[in-house]
Amino acid sequence: VEVDVFTRLTSEAEAGDVEVIPGYRVVHVPAGPLMTLPMKDLPATVQPFADGVIERMQGGVYDVVHSHYWLSGWAGLVVKRATGVPLANSFHTLGRVKDATRRVGEPAESLVRIAAEHDVIAGSDCVIASTPFEADDLARRYGADPARLCVTHPGVDHGLFAPGPQVAARKSLGWNDPPVVLFVGRIQPLKGLDVAVEAFFRIRREVGEARLVVVGGPSGPYGQEELVRIRTRVVDLGLEDSVDFVPSQPHKDIADYYRAADVLLVPSRSESFGMVAAEAQACGLPIVAAAVGGLPYVVADGISGLLVTSHDPAAYAAALAKVLDNNATAEHLSAGAIANAAQFSWPATADRLLELYSGITGA
Repeated sequence: VEVDVFTRLTSEAEAGDVEVIPGYRVVHVPAGPLMTLPMKDLPATVQPFADGVIERMQGGVYDVVHSHYWLSGWAGLVVKRATGVPLANSFHTLGRVKDATRRVGEPAESLVRIAAEHDVIAGSDCVIASTPFEADDLARRYGADPARLCVTHPGVDHGLFAPGPQVAARKSLGWNDPPVVLFVGRIQPLKGLDVAVEAFFRIRREVGEARLVVVGGPSGPYGQEELVRIRTRVVDLGLEDSVDFVPSQPHKDIADYYRAADVLLVPSRSESFGMVAAEAQACGLPIVAAAVGGLPYVVADGISGLLVTSHDPAAYAAALAKVLDNNATAEHLSAGAIANAAQFSWPATADRLLELYSGITGA
């Protein structure tokens, strides 16, 4: 399948097309200023971006447009209407779901986003949900037509994310022996890092010299504010010597963090799938996660990890204790994690997507 990825041009250095491998090309489309823009400024670039895509598509043969996220879905809908090429869209996150699960005091999603999501859902030939739970949200909260709802989960690169010796992984990262609770993800209220810190504060009183390692950087309109808030709370709790903040890492390097840690904490307030949990399981890392969104689909409760039904830090601390204080439980969940992750593979995902594309193109 030949693939062109259209993305907004953000600097002169990116100008031109990039052939990643034969048949896979990245096309940079001028739309708005040559800079990375905050989320609030991106809607103004949708129409010029879509116009640029339509222009570049002329003279080519395209069977399907697959857009990702609501902004790209909005552009994809413009492209579909102009060209007649069928549209598939994957949202990954949904504004109404985020509003239903946001932290008290956190601003609501913009009405522009909610309206765009409704239009994209109504106008897409296929709306692709990562899990049955996301499909249910699309139907209940947006009135999505079940006949055009498709479910296929993302995959895991099992060549990269695979079990390996913990000792070697810790040595490569320069870690010592204390138990490590790992958090990997974008730093924003949605991901629940505040809950992770409060839970770690409680569990540390039980296990002594445990460490919390946070891998990720601020993301979204409130990411930087959230990072400052979390760092301040870490100091207030006297945890500054026990919590490490690690900047976002290249994808290929994350596997060592999974292998080196003792448990992955995923206290998200909403999650359409839970890629971090899937990849960590493939490395044999037990999971303690929120029972929200797609996480119950990704994490097998009591088999590959433990699911928590609230956002009470004490409940997460109790689940962490079950893993950190009991070697037999940890070993059981580690083995279960490897087995459970086997169902998530990119070849299976590609096969499913080809079925969906064939369904909307009439191929």
